[in-house]
Amino acid sequence: MTELALREEQATARIHGICLKTGPPGRVGVELEWLVRDPSDPARPVPAQRIASAAAAFGPGTPGGPATALPSSSRPGALPSGAFLTSEPGGQLELSSLPADSLAGLISATRADLAALRAAVAAEGLELTGIGLDPFRPPRRVLRLPRYAAMEEFFDRSGPWGRQMMCGTASVQVCLDAGDDSAASTGYAYRWRLLHALGPVLVAAFANSPLREGQPTGWRSTRQQVWARMDAGRTRPPRVSAPDLRAAWASYALDAQVMCVQSDGTDWMVPAGLTLRDWLRSPRAASGPAGLRPAGPDDLDYHLSTLFPPVRPRGHFEIRMIDAQPGDDGWIVPLAVTTALLSDPRAADEALAAAERIWPGSPGDWPADGGVAQPGRADGNPWLTAARYGPADPAIARAARECFAAARAALDRAGVPEPVTAAVDAFTDTYVDRGRCPADDLLEETR
Repeated sequence: MTELALREEQATARIHGICLKTGPPGRVGVELEWLVRDPSDPARPVPAQRIASAAAAFGPGTPGGPATALPSSSRPGALPSGAFLTSEPGGQLELSSLPADSLAGLISATRADLAALRAAVAAEGLELTGIGLDPFRPPRRVLRLPRYAAMEEFFDRSGPWGRQMMCGTASVQVCLDAGDDSAASTGYAYRWRLLHALGPVLVAAFANSPLREGQPTGWRSTRQQVWARMDAGRTRPPRVSAPDLRAAWASYALDAQVMCVQSDGTDWMVPAGLTLRDWLRSPRAASGPAGLRPAGPDDLDYHLSTLFPPVRPRGHFEIRMIDAQPGDDGWIVPLAVTTALLSDPRAADEALAAAERIWPGSPGDWPADGGVAQPGRADGNPWLTAARYGPADPAIARAARECFAAARAALDRAGVPEPVTAAVDAFTDTYVDRGRCPADDLLEETR
């Protein structure tokens, strides 16, 4: 690449500008990942060619979020709404919506997109399945691209968890504008704090990955357990109570290890331990890869796309901790609940009060890693407690009931269409009010 090299201070300024664009919040988007299976034998691997054939009508695209303009080089997606369809390393398909001005509009457009996608997948004898972690098939990479080969090599240094994440997980990712610069509930700092307080509640309520290779794992959200075991420098949240969120996120990004470096060849791999800060300070130091070129703006932007905290700032907030949900419309409930709690000031305050009670100490005492990077210890750790026990944990169950009640009232105040509120009511009756989650259904079927 011929672009000019970045200095560290330039990279910091660019991170500030890219990741935390501010303005009045209003838009919403969703990214839906699906496992692709053969319904005649869900444990059978599906060749990449069959998945590619099913998705061929919709073409490749570049995902965008609610506050992110599409790059000039991308073209509109071929799904009915213009949404984008991409493939994940293990053959999962991901639908990334365009930003919408209303929850109802987003749901209507996404349902039409999914109907078209399901029809195309079914024509190939396949089905889309909403489960957080593939319950039968071991992780197997089907995309032979330099990015994914480098990711696989990077994650293999610390165990099997990265391969499981890349090749066997699926999620519902809600995308919301970061917010403005105020101290009110519309401010990005308040919304950041609320999302991290809510994180374990959302993990527990929508936990839907209790199996691995056909056997119970002991976790309601094994997908969240997998994330907790991965590289903490790119999966933990930064300190929630940092006085300067932009500076905290910039430090987080600079201190994360470089996963891969784009090149014109097939080898994107880098030696272990090289952080972005190292690369910017000493682009040709002996401690770095031999002959490594200086890092440029495109390298920084690419590095940011390889960071996977529970809430990722990308000009908007990308909420990443929710397991994929069962059924054709299961994704609607986490989308509606999360959007309602972030969009209604009264509901936001009620949810924050309910969720913060599950955290030890005051918010300012929350650990820098949010507890995510402590594998194997659930007690006293809200993220892992939620992943292991789901809403069977009494404190989390109480917080979930209060948060769902706040969201439901907010949906009424917003005049959301009745089918959406009916879906939230049904989920609340079936799961939240009974201390259950979708994972419990899978476990009962297995027994």
